[in-house]
Amino acid sequence: MATRTDAPTRREQILKEAARLFAERGFHGVGVDEIGAAVGISGPGLYRHFAGKDAMLAELLVGISESLLTGAKRRLTEADGAGGTAPEAVLDSLIEGHIDFALDDRPLITLHDRELDRLRDADRKLVRQLQRQYVELWVAVVCRLYPDLAEPAARSAVHSVFGLLNSTPHLTRPGSLPDRAGTAELLHRMARGAFAAAAADS
Repeated sequence: MATRTDAPTRREQILKEAARLFAERGFHGVGVDEIGAAVGISGPGLYRHFAGKDAMLAELLVGISESLLTGAKRRLTEADGAGGTAPEAVLDSLIEGHIDFALDDRPLITLHDRELDRLRDADRKLVRQLQRQYVELWVAVVCRLYPDLAEPAARSAVHSVFGLLNSTPHLTRPGSLPDRAGTAELLHRMARGAFAAAAADS
């Protein structure tokens, strides 16, 4: 999502505005007409792209979970193709990818926290399944970098780091964040510090 360089499609524009509005005012606080107005089409025109708000919410939350997992797999494949990149560099790459999400797709973090339970059971289970796979990719890399760290402790550290990185929507007061590059660097240092601390305690 945030890494695309080509022009977004109308469907992607609708999803982006829906995510922003849902995050700002809640799923039930936003009407189809408002989402349509945000992208310059009538509310009923949205139904050419989505069956309704529920379908938008499902695509947003399933879509970001798929995107994070796909991105992590790509980074691991690139590391393998580079002749076995050091685990430290692989972990840095995973952290960078998640930081991009945390800084560029903050409405989706808010949406996930508030609205995940509104998904149909099948969609919610799919989100959880994708998230578990994403976590396990990280756990494998962390365990390679810190071989003395037990797998359960590595998993806890991964979840803790996700909590840290995904806290960005709460840092919205003016001046609460440095520029994007400075924020990314700070989050990266804190994430690596968290993993190092977990390993030191093992």
